[in-house]
Amino acid sequence: MIFLLCLMSEKEFYITERIHIKNMVSHCCVILLKEKFQDLGITVKDITLGNACITYNSREFNHRKINEILGKYGFSLLKNKDEKLVSEIKVAVVELIHQLNNVNSIVRKSDYLVEKLGYSYPHLSKVFSDHEHITLEKFIINHKIEKIKHLLDDDEYSLSEIAYMMDYSSVQYLSNQFKKITGITVSQYKKGSEITTRSIDDL
Repeated sequence: MIFLLCLMSEKEFYITERIHIKNMVSHCCVILLKEKFQDLGITVKDITLGNACITYNSREFNHRKINEILGKYGFSLLKNKDEKLVSEIKVAVVELIHQLNNVNSIVRKSDYLVEKLGYSYPHLSKVFSDHEHITLEKFIINHKIEKIKHLLDDDEYSLSEIAYMMDYSSVQYLSNQFKKITGITVSQYKKGSEITTRSIDDL
């Protein structure tokens, strides 16, 4: 009986909750955090980009300590509604541009984000700009250019096909934007420029 009571009292100290995490934009982040949490004795029930459901002993951990753990790896807890929305926007942009792998033209970015997140595009754009150092439009462009680099490296599609896939109205429009962001032309990049691809986490 005493042993049973001890087990019951021990369970009272365990908390299961879903936390929202800033800067999780790739599956590498998911793998890293799951491993680090479990190493520390925090049970990960499920974890995806931007959030995790965890169980932990409240005598050993609290939000401050969990935030300190996240901070060691470039992440942090999201607390207010707008911060969570910004994180969801980033995840949605990464999904759209890097993970859907459409061979057809990607859907219009505004349509995808509105449908995915349930807010108007102007609202999403304003919230993003209020909390980040760049605009939502620039953030999306940076990711598109990075995806274009990978497509060029793969050498599987023509530039016309890439322009269509990445929702550019013309090759010229893609080329102009590529040079504006990278400082070099598409041709220079394909010839082996010193400009390299960047990690999604760094965009």
